[in-house]
Amino acid sequence: MKFISTEKAPEAIGPYSQALDTGNLVFLSGQIPLNPETMLVTGSNISEQSEQVFKNINAVLQAAGLTLDNIVKTTVFLKDMNDFVAMNVVYAENFGAHKPARSAVEVACLPKDSLIEIECIAMRQ
Repeated sequence: MKFISTEKAPEAIGPYSQALDTGNLVFLSGQIPLNPETMLVTGSNISEQSEQVFKNINAVLQAAGLTLDNIVKTTVFLKDMNDFVAMNVVYAENFGAHKPARSAVEVACLPKDSLIEIECIAMRQ
């Protein structure tokens, strides 16, 4: 196993890694909309926060030598399921024709009071 870490994504704010590479699979910890330089939440609405989450995911994937096309499963955590449609627009723009398996759930609260968190599993092809 190899721990993946990059300064281009927010540092872990607890006892976990940005990602863990097992050789064939790479497990990305949930990303919230933190700016990696300031460690503050970026964006005041779900669209802006979703964009920052994808920037963070892309940075971690890049550090592992992967892209969004390597993602096989995502889990989207939303503070408010009413934000699903707006989040889904950003999600679709980022993934394009690639459509990984996905779960989306509403949760009571997320770290730093963010509106969204996305975790993913990527596979080396």
